[in-house]
Amino acid sequence: MTGDYTLDMKTQIALKLPEELVSAVDRLVEEGRFESRSDAVRTGIALVVRQADRERIDRGFADGFARAPESVGELADARRLAIEAIEDEPWEPWW
Repeated sequence: MTGDYTLDMKTQIALKLPEELVSAVDRLVEEGRFESRSDAVRTGIALVVRQADRERIDRGFADGFARAPESVGELADARRLAIEAIEDEPWEPWW
């Protein structure tokens, strides 16, 4: 469930929030961070869903590496390539 959550088809839901949270959302709307309460809630829910998607994908990668870890040779190649990439950079002295 990834992607753009601003599609035309919308379903209205009702929810109850603590007054403190509603006040905080209203402040964000007043500051121009969101167009409306609905926009703020929609954005928040989309962020939570996207974060859950990223966590699920990360777990998938971790599970895959746990099932088939890199060999000693693969790790050595990765280290060598990383060192070469760093050495190839045109580093400017920062001091």
